[in-house]
Amino acid sequence: MRGHPQNIRNGNSFAVINSELRWPIFRYLINRPIKSNFLYNFQIVGFGDIGTAWTGLHPFSDENSLNREEIQQGSVLITVKNRREPIVGGFGLGARTKFLGYFIRVDYAWGVENRKLNDGFWYISLSMDF
Repeated sequence: MRGHPQNIRNGNSFAVINSELRWPIFRYLINRPIKSNFLYNFQIVGFGDIGTAWTGLHPFSDENSLNREEIQQGSVLITVKNRREPIVGGFGLGARTKFLGYFIRVDYAWGVENRKLNDGFWYISLSMDF
């Protein structure tokens, strides 16, 4: 989930929705053939993610580990039930292009957790086209 640290939600079940709007800026602006593979594949990307992960029957169940915190001091074990919003989201902007046969992507994303906007994160990813 972009906009959050890794493993913002954990569980053996999950659901996620991702949407991206990619704009090939140089192909749009230049009205002639582009020989540079870097410029031909360059895209500006706007995106949004929303999702959750949980244990138990559903994300809002008492069995979900997100809703429980166990504190142990000595022989005393305390289980605190807290109701946190299990669904998190993220949104941001990025750029994507092809370089030396690999797709390189740089994104900046903000996360939304418990209806609050978090600080942003930079992401760099490298992938292949298949």
